[in-house]
Amino acid sequence: MKQHRANEVVLITGCGSGIGKALALAFHQRGHRVCATARRLQSMEDLAARGIHTLSLDVTQESDVHRVLEDLCSRGESVGVLVNNAGYGAMGPLFDVPASEWQKQFDVNLFAPMALTRAVLPGMVQRRKGLIVNISSVSGVMTTPFAGAYCASKAALNAASDALRMELRPLGIRVVTVQPGGIQSAFGDRAADDVNLSPDSPYQAVREGVLSRANESQADAMPAARFAREVVASLDRPHPPALIRLGPKSTLLPVIKRVLPTGWLDRILITRFKLDLLK
Repeated sequence: MKQHRANEVVLITGCGSGIGKALALAFHQRGHRVCATARRLQSMEDLAARGIHTLSLDVTQESDVHRVLEDLCSRGESVGVLVNNAGYGAMGPLFDVPASEWQKQFDVNLFAPMALTRAVLPGMVQRRKGLIVNISSVSGVMTTPFAGAYCASKAALNAASDALRMELRPLGIRVVTVQPGGIQSAFGDRAADDVNLSPDSPYQAVREGVLSRANESQADAMPAARFAREVVASLDRPHPPALIRLGPKSTLLPVIKRVLPTGWLDRILITRFKLDLLK
């Protein structure tokens, strides 16, 4: 992925914290020109202090996307690498997840990455060079209770990435899917704060199991800085891998999903998240 044109930048979404912030720093430290974005500009003041160009961006707003690309164009820059990292997790039993939450989950985790990809593709196609990196999740491979909407959105992103990889490769553009395991971030805290669980839900009896799923990714989590360094090192290869799995359980869970009979896996997860207490 080594950039050869001085005016090409790495555009990264969701840089206000966690994985996105760590990726911005890792790319910057390896000599890449970075444009870091997040909804709140003040959340990236530390990045700006290091000389990284920062812009506010709500990935679900088309006008924001156009504004960011126009800013880069005015600076004589083009997007050589796009890292679709912005995302969030809607947690709770599907019985309690409203349609509006489903829409928001897919808006952020699927539709926004595809819209931003479409926006930068014309320039990449013209140059016959580019790299699209979609930060998905191992949760898109193995579904668990109380995270159905999140898992579904990441499974959809995995599928879209697979299609893009095949469609764009003949045009000189590579697509890499990153499926992290547990990475240290505020993801669990935000997910726990936003759990969908109505007062009269039959799942109130297993609220502890619902909250444990919200915080699951932070158990034995890998430091975000280490994750970012290893991911960027892989992306910097002349021929980066199509799939990167990194972090606790990122390689184990897909194997379990593939090897265990579905009924066995269901029973394990029902017990793990205390659903057996509803009997």
